[in-house]
Amino acid sequence: MAPSVRLSPDTRSLFDEPLAIAVQGLGPRQQVTLQTSLRDETGELFQACARYQAGDDGELDLARCPALPGGSFSGLEPMGLLWALQPQKPFRRLVKKDVQSPFLLQLEVFDGHGDPPGRLLAQAQHERAFLRDGVRRVPVREGRIRATLFLPPGNGPFPGIIDLYGTGGGLPEYRACLLANYGFAVLALAFYSYEDLPKDMKEFHLEYFEEAVNYMLQHTQVKGPGIGLLGISKGGDLCISMASFLKGISATALINGSVANVGAVLRYKDVTIPPLGVDTKRIKVNKSGIADIVDALNNPLEGPDRQSFIPLEKAESRFLFIVGQDDRNWKSEFFAVEGSKRLQAHGKEKPEILCYPGAGHYIEPPFFPMCAASMHLLVGKPVVWGGEPKAHCEAQIDAWQQIRAFFHKHLTGKPSATSNKL
Repeated sequence: MAPSVRLSPDTRSLFDEPLAIAVQGLGPRQQVTLQTSLRDETGELFQACARYQAGDDGELDLARCPALPGGSFSGLEPMGLLWALQPQKPFRRLVKKDVQSPFLLQLEVFDGHGDPPGRLLAQAQHERAFLRDGVRRVPVREGRIRATLFLPPGNGPFPGIIDLYGTGGGLPEYRACLLANYGFAVLALAFYSYEDLPKDMKEFHLEYFEEAVNYMLQHTQVKGPGIGLLGISKGGDLCISMASFLKGISATALINGSVANVGAVLRYKDVTIPPLGVDTKRIKVNKSGIADIVDALNNPLEGPDRQSFIPLEKAESRFLFIVGQDDRNWKSEFFAVEGSKRLQAHGKEKPEILCYPGAGHYIEPPFFPMCAASMHLLVGKPVVWGGEPKAHCEAQIDAWQQIRAFFHKHLTGKPSATSNKL
């Protein structure tokens, strides 16, 4: 019997779902190298490899068989060949531009543990999809809003969420559509560097975000009375500002966000919140030209920088802070703790704070490989994001479940549903 790769699900799975990988038809205790490859939409190649030894029966099941030292990872890691994918060119981060097409994962089995690898024994392809069957993708161009709405299959109304990314700008949709697979109506909202929106981050007007909140609250497929907000990085402090000043926000989840306004002036009616000060002398650059910016921001508890602290005590929302304790972008844990102190000092409910040791800045949906360093638009050079790949991957899996449970609880009053089938 010739060696063959057995995958479950066999041809297609959602990107945030586990994928079971096994090889059958090998010789007893045969040594093999498994390699995964994936190209993003710009053609950039991401790869991972691991060394294994088949069992006495010639079977190799990654759920039961540990990887041996010498590859991208070692130990019992059933999903290691996905979370350990690394760009072949430095400073590339895996993102999905077009959620309507899957990523194509290539899996190859080579004989032996040589470098370069030996003879190709077996191969398989697998689609990692983003949109569950029946999820509707609706481009939104109403008033000033530039966004994409994802609606789950079936008859609504559904609990509604607005999803914001960070300083990269544009309109990332992949997290919003993965979230819609679980029964949420999710609006991926662009706020700069997209179509006719401002090209750079000089100032933001909360009225724009208010338009998006009202759009969701008035949508026939969105279940009221309030909606949720989900933001990462700069999107996190924008979500806090929205929850602090706008009506109709019931639940706000922040992934490595800041409780101070960062990077641009924020205006709303007669209120102006200046950005937190930055001291570029505190940026450390290593021999490879990669910057560590974790100490660059000023302390929002001191001097004039106190004016940048967002008045989150005004919010009527529940808060969830997701913190990567090895975030090298800024001091996410400090921000979460200070936000919690401010809320409790004003008689508000203590927020949930989930801290993940070994997790870096970009805590994405499950099985996105950790990005150790990439270009930062505002810094103008590559920066280190922090994190240790295995711990970061585990944080992403847990945080994703916690975020969904938080929104289910505060937007529907029911515990989380977990079904997620194509």
